[in-house]
Amino acid sequence: MSRLGKLPVAIPDKVTVNVAADAITVTGPKGELSTLTSSDVIVSITDGKVWVKPADDSQRSRAMWGTVRANVKNLVEGVTNGYKKQLDINGVGYRAAAQGQILTLALGFSHEIKYIIPAGITVTVEKQTTVHLSGADKQKLGQVAAEIRKLRAPEPYKGKGIKYSTETIRRKEGKKK
Repeated sequence: MSRLGKLPVAIPDKVTVNVAADAITVTGPKGELSTLTSSDVIVSITDGKVWVKPADDSQRSRAMWGTVRANVKNLVEGVTNGYKKQLDINGVGYRAAAQGQILTLALGFSHEIKYIIPAGITVTVEKQTTVHLSGADKQKLGQVAAEIRKLRAPEPYKGKGIKYSTETIRRKEGKKK
């Protein structure tokens, strides 16, 4: 029995949810998002809440129950408030600059890296070492942040690289004489 799947997802004002046979579309102030649903669950809207129920008692239905409910909650939260991630850049000469939908990164390589930000994600560079990402789609935002971090992941000896602002780097001790 899914503990999260049992809970309904409240639909706030200014948000509309449309349930089709195999997809759910959520429209709100921050845009429109949709996700595919499995035939193993039944999604219904009653009294301004989205309810997710398993279609039968199979293992797959029970597994998809909480997953689909979490996806619907993320869609509603995304079109209502949006999501944010912050990346910190550590290292001598490491910096970032944003021009439109292009993020230019100097990460100690012989050349600058130009990363094209996909539609639906906004990037702002507050300082040269802090990158703020925001968007309505939680999955796309996390994917973009992970791709940017992967360009120069933080190393454990000096902590140089790109890291999430909430991430802590486990530091290693250097060589001993």
